[in-house]
Amino acid sequence: MFSAQDLLSRSAHSGLSALREAAQVSWKLYKIMIPVLIGVKILVELGWISYLALPLRPLMGLVGLPPEMGLVWATALVNNIYSGIIVYLTLAESIPLTVAQISVLSAMILVAHSLPVEVRIARESGCRFPFQAGVRLVGGFLLGWLLHLIYSAGGWLQGTSRVLWQGQPDPDPALSAWLLDQVTNLLLIFLIIFCLILLMRLLQWLKIIDAVVRLLGPLLRVIGIGREAATLTMVGMTMGLTYGGGLIIHEAKSGRVQPRDVFAAVTLMGLAHSLIEDTLLMVMLGAHLSGILWGRVIFALVATALLMRLLPRLSPKTVQRHLFLQQTSESP
Repeated sequence: MFSAQDLLSRSAHSGLSALREAAQVSWKLYKIMIPVLIGVKILVELGWISYLALPLRPLMGLVGLPPEMGLVWATALVNNIYSGIIVYLTLAESIPLTVAQISVLSAMILVAHSLPVEVRIARESGCRFPFQAGVRLVGGFLLGWLLHLIYSAGGWLQGTSRVLWQGQPDPDPALSAWLLDQVTNLLLIFLIIFCLILLMRLLQWLKIIDAVVRLLGPLLRVIGIGREAATLTMVGMTMGLTYGGGLIIHEAKSGRVQPRDVFAAVTLMGLAHSLIEDTLLMVMLGAHLSGILWGRVIFALVATALLMRLLPRLSPKTVQRHLFLQQTSESP
């Protein structure tokens, strides 16, 4: 048995160790996020995002949406979900959508958003940038198309959607307010990562992680995600790609998780992450859980499993060039 003093000393040591690890993980994320956030802000200020929406306008008809919704998706793709919501709210009154339509649009946004930041996080873990960006874009469109076909075939959710969002944020805040928001978000990321590291250590000590991994073992094996990456994948799917991806980067560069498992985990998290917070945001826009939660999770699981089944058929050279680095090292 440990004395109270020993227990306190061990807890303090564990806390300091977790603090150092959180600082390392956060710093890796900050080096990715800060330059990208500044670049995206410049694009927004110059009004160039509207030009990025032009190629998306014809695709909107294929998923049953008005062409103007291309601007909503483009804004979310380049900036973030909240920016896409702001643009949608400015259009919602003049271009009302059905529940099915807002569910389709929301699902597409949830799969593919914040690509400059999130795909760079995937890149730092050893995954190739073009492939991960393509998976998110194509995956978002395919999910939207499938949901459109299903809703249309069954005549489901054809009533007018009702926006529950209370209060519209200022779409063009002052630079000082924007800077304060970004600093707050970066500090919050550090705090959350620190808490996650402490939580993971506690779960490991209590053997809860082992029990969960054993329970999900068959599903994880089907998808192609190994034991070492299982917990990190669950963090990313529930909390968000920034947090799960940050931990994945740390583990990948330490060599504790194999590149193949990193690739599977990052791909799955890319297609389905932040299942709680982001899903609730889209419910407030009037979207239905059938598409933004269940449809998204099923699609992500199936797509990742199929991709991992295809992987052994590819040559190591093709994998190295287009999918992921097979040696855990700093990505070029």
